[in-house]
Amino acid sequence: MQRRSICLVLLICIIAGLSINTYSSEVIDPKHGNLDVDSKIVWYDAKLLGVEGKGWLDTGSDYDRLPLKAKEVVNEDVWELGHCSAGLQVCFASDAETLQVRWTLTDRNLAMPHMPATGVSGIDLYARDKTGKLRFCANGVPTDTSTTVSFTLPESNEYVLYLPLYNGVKRLEIGIPKATKLSRLDRPSVSRAMVVYGTSITQGACASRPGMAATSIVGRELDVPVINLGFSGSGKMEKELAELLSELDPAIYVLDCLWNMSPEWVSERVEPFINTLGEARPTTPILLVEDSNFKNIPSEKGDILREIYTKLKAQGDENLYLLSNTGMLGEDADGTVDGCHPNDLGMARQASAFIECLEPILKKQKLNKPDTGNGK
Repeated sequence: MQRRSICLVLLICIIAGLSINTYSSEVIDPKHGNLDVDSKIVWYDAKLLGVEGKGWLDTGSDYDRLPLKAKEVVNEDVWELGHCSAGLQVCFASDAETLQVRWTLTDRNLAMPHMPATGVSGIDLYARDKTGKLRFCANGVPTDTSTTVSFTLPESNEYVLYLPLYNGVKRLEIGIPKATKLSRLDRPSVSRAMVVYGTSITQGACASRPGMAATSIVGRELDVPVINLGFSGSGKMEKELAELLSELDPAIYVLDCLWNMSPEWVSERVEPFINTLGEARPTTPILLVEDSNFKNIPSEKGDILREIYTKLKAQGDENLYLLSNTGMLGEDADGTVDGCHPNDLGMARQASAFIECLEPILKKQKLNKPDTGNGK
């Protein structure tokens, strides 16, 4: 039996007094898919559904995070890491009861010594429940550079597929039974997005799967799109990155780079970086984040960051905020894999700290900057 439509689910929730976040959808014409005659599965290129989490459309690959022009201005490490699909997701609706996903990776290295293949190169499927919350369904475990997995879908109509954190995607396809439908969702615009610029931790190290990266958790809990601009070992606040980020028009900028910066760089680069963003987006909030550690002690770099924050606030910057590292990873030292990179427990704790700080800022910003729609 086919699943109930979005409209029916919404009606039931209204009767029950529940709230639910659903989005209008557009059915993909089956002629755009490829029918496997033997299995009676229609395969659709995921590009037909759109890719959420991209700040720029003019990328070399549909699953790159940086625009083509960035190749000429950012350092080689940042450019290469921009091919990783961290934070990217495909959102869709379907009335199918089963679904297959086939993805091809750009790199044969499926895992890292301190991070499993499920996080580095795997995929995560989430479904929106009757209360509007996205819930984990299952993950796709990569077995080679090209992998096909099958999912039995829960009673839902709206899904989010999170892409690999530390690998790139060459091709992504979704397969559903011939008699069922696949729909593209009309998602919020970039004007509602949260841009997070940072280090390997922002990129997702060392979550066990993409949906457990702190940015993914925050996006789900606050129901906001997230543009993940984490670059492992390379979140160094160069002016070229400030200029690139200033092209975007998000609801908020989150700057979480201290782990990759020396005290001297913090002193020299943070304020000019903030000024570049502020000149381009004078009404957009900026959240500065201290470097997380389980000892809950501000580092030398954190002290310098606080001094810069205090100085700019005293000068009247009402759009600048600071998130302390205190309690970010908990009190028991169990939140990391190596004393630095969060494990799933650390990611959940870090996300909670971000959510508590971000929620009132985003509520205020939403009143001042309504969504323009169309996911652009």
